Amino acid sequence: MELKKILCVDDVHYNLITIKERFKNRYNIIPADSMEKMYEVLERVTPDLILLDINMPEISGFDIIKALKADTRYAGISVVFLTSHTDKKTAVKGLSLGAVDFITKPFTNEKLAECIEYHLDAAKREAEKPIVLSIDDNPSILQAVNALLEDHYTVYTMPEVKEEPVLTKLLKKITPDLFLLDCNMPVFNGFDLVHIIRKFPDHEDTPIIFLTSEGTVDHISTAVYMGVCDYIVKPINKEVLREKIALHLTDFIKRRRLRSLNDDR
Repeated sequence: MELKKILCVDDVHYNLITIKERFKNRYNIIPADSMEKMYEVLERVTPDLILLDINMPEISGFDIIKALKADTRYAGISVVFLTSHTDKKTAVKGLSLGAVDFITKPFTNEKLAECIEYHLDAAKREAEKPIVLSIDDNPSILQAVNALLEDHYTVYTMPEVKEEPVLTKLLKKITPDLFLLDCNMPVFNGFDLVHIIRKFPDHEDTPIIFLTSEGTVDHISTAVYMGVCDYIVKPINKEVLREKIALHLTDFIKRRRLRSLNDDR
């Protein structure tokens, strides 16, 4: 079985050799002692994950991850920071720049391996796909939304809500990361559903996107005032739908992760 490729970037040669030796039977550890060496590796290899030291003399790990995330060739590679800093401020900054995790030095083999496995495990990533709940009284819209999103999200669809307890019961079973709401429905319209959703503490700031055939200024202003983060005018453009969902989900998940870290301070 081919070993997973881990690119380890650290200016201290001893650290690179130590990690490579510790995990030589578990991963293909590819060392790089500078950003230049890192890019040389990336020219010929696509790693499954990057371990990146924060404190390096010529350029910090923060600057390196900014460069990686700005390049479409490398933006999708998961980055885990290795750091001697133990303060939450450093962790928050790293995560806000796009790192998926951080490991504090010195670390045990078990701790680093657990972190690596977590972020390499496709099954776990699949189980943790963001949840999108789409509510619409048009079955063809629900089918289209599911077909467009199911590869990247766990999609729940719900027809027109006729009784509040029906939605309340569902929200006690699942915790959506984003809502897609049809604006015009005969019993509970999109505006009514926003009020129900916001009653749940877990959904005080969960992104809500309206699907609407009414793109008027007054209509949109009312939605924004109520806390709706965006709207998509029907008929649905698949690129617009995917882009807006990705944008708002990324921001929401990042805010939630940062808030969790700040609460631990």
